[in-house]
Amino acid sequence: MKTQLLTATLAVLIAGIPAGGAMAKDATTTAQGATFESLDANKDGRISLPEASADPALVEVFSAADKDGDGYLTDAEFQNAVNKRK
Repeated sequence: MKTQLLTATLAVLIAGIPAGGAMAKDATTTAQGATFESLDANKDGRISLPEASADPALVEVFSAADKDGDGYLTDAEFQNAVNKRK
């Protein structure tokens, strides 16, 4: 089940990356080079744990970064987590 979920999440993420893998230049990126927009696969304005699974380092800090404890990272929570890792 976890493998299927991870595979489906990765497929959605890969499909959402523009040709050539171009990412926004001004966007904050994770160690893996992922941006908030690229990780937010369903474009609901927040990152769930399955969406974050594309970046293992983000998964490690997900709970601590989720300041309001709702199970999702907002753009601000994501930015704070990425900036702390740098």
